[in-house]
Amino acid sequence: MDAKKDNATMKLENQLCFPLYAAARSVTGLYTPWLKQLGLTYTQYITFLVLWEKDGIPVGEICEKLMLDNGTVSPLLKKMENAGYITRSRSAEDDRVVVITLTEQGREMQKRAKDIPEKVGACIDLPPEKAMKLYELLYELLGKKGE
Repeated sequence: MDAKKDNATMKLENQLCFPLYAAARSVTGLYTPWLKQLGLTYTQYITFLVLWEKDGIPVGEICEKLMLDNGTVSPLLKKMENAGYITRSRSAEDDRVVVITLTEQGREMQKRAKDIPEKVGACIDLPPEKAMKLYELLYELLGKKGE
């Protein structure tokens, strides 16, 4: 066994996970000033993005789109419901399924948040072609095609 090789594999700088983790924290942190003005967390914001794209969907579909488990999403949805942004109701077809629907206040939030992607994009110092390549590579890593 080569001790030098083993030591090299255990260096932080040689871990793929670390730059992914650090970059994710850095990019999501860019949203904070604008989301704070709206009283939203990043996770609430991405949940809104799912609902603004398709309203009236089951919790399971939200979990799938966000790549989060039900135990993470359910408390988040309860907070959003308490804030008046969404309603939760049982599906007419299957009462085990909870459907999430935006309220008027939740739909109004889209108008208030509409400039956030552009503002955050302006803070990311990558040429558009590199940003697109990164996007494609990350979705490839996740096993999905860019959506």
